Amino acid sequence: MKYLDEFRDPELARRMFDQIRRITTRPWAIMEVCGGQTHSIIRNGIDQLLPPEIELIHGPGCPVCVTPLEIIDKALAIAARPEVIFCSFGDMLRVPGSRKDLFRVKSEGGDVRVVYSPLDAVKLAQQHPDREVVFFAIGFETTAPANAMAVYQAARLGLKNFSMLVSHVLVPPAISAIMESPSNRVQGFLAAGHVCSVMGTDEYQPLVEKYRVPIVVTGFEPLDVLEGIRRVILQLEQGRAELENAYERAVRPEGNVAAKQMLADVFTVTDRAWRGIGVIPRSGWRLSDRYAAFDAERRFDVSNIQTTESMLCRSGEVLQGRLKPNQCPAFGKECTPRTPLGATMVSSEGACAAYYQYGRFIPTANVGVNG
Repeated sequence: MKYLDEFRDPELARRMFDQIRRITTRPWAIMEVCGGQTHSIIRNGIDQLLPPEIELIHGPGCPVCVTPLEIIDKALAIAARPEVIFCSFGDMLRVPGSRKDLFRVKSEGGDVRVVYSPLDAVKLAQQHPDREVVFFAIGFETTAPANAMAVYQAARLGLKNFSMLVSHVLVPPAISAIMESPSNRVQGFLAAGHVCSVMGTDEYQPLVEKYRVPIVVTGFEPLDVLEGIRRVILQLEQGRAELENAYERAVRPEGNVAAKQMLADVFTVTDRAWRGIGVIPRSGWRLSDRYAAFDAERRFDVSNIQTTESMLCRSGEVLQGRLKPNQCPAFGKECTPRTPLGATMVSSEGACAAYYQYGRFIPTANVGVNG
């Protein structure tokens, strides 16, 4: 299959591991920002086959995982209202709030529905003019254009019963926060290719120059990830810090211009809380004043939500790369996919879910490329 099988070729992967091993002379710590890349790394054992000097740190690039508890609790409160049809993608239904999740709300009589597109929620609003239809809009720059289009379409149709609970976050401010953390160990980044396919690469050059850190835009197949790692290591070994695009088949420097125009029309940049991390200035989007009538937080009174985080869950440390999932005392015991304490065990892009799914129950040393 074009653009898939050729990026999973075992012989090419072996050669790539050999190249990385030859150029690596000292310890380096690289963060893959995206949860999709984390799953590719764990599923294919890439971290275990790299030279032991290379440490991969899993970043906060899972949209479900970084959605703050307060927003989850607001979603639960809105979804429980009898006049509401609450729409969400499936991953969010099992994310624990302070006391329950959306599945529990549904079992208690709430009208909670899984949709496959935000435009499905717009259609529901057209079909049910006597109900309030709310769409739970989370995610990074990848999902935001479709959500912006849904709001634009609802406005064009004149819908008064459609609104959106927005919790969109942006990658570049998160990279800044990581680099400015006193405990930061990251020396290079694999930037998420799908984010850059929307936003382009221009936002990353100032980060490279300010922090003198290599950033390589990277895809998600095994050879994509290995090429990103190879380029980052080569820069670090040569004392360079540059922005490189290793995902040219999908990413153009200017990104998707039409999608960016839609985002600029519907959303505006705002400070945003990240679950387990805290507030990062100018790291998210909210609906612009022009579309404020579609803001579910304004339409429903959910301003006095009191949240309670699990005392056992350490997903915040996992999201900041300070703890590997299998180093958490609750991993695989109190916290499993059936009984998740945090979103990192629930989400299909969560680091804890990856470690559980692929059997990484105890920390292991790298086994070496020929091991």
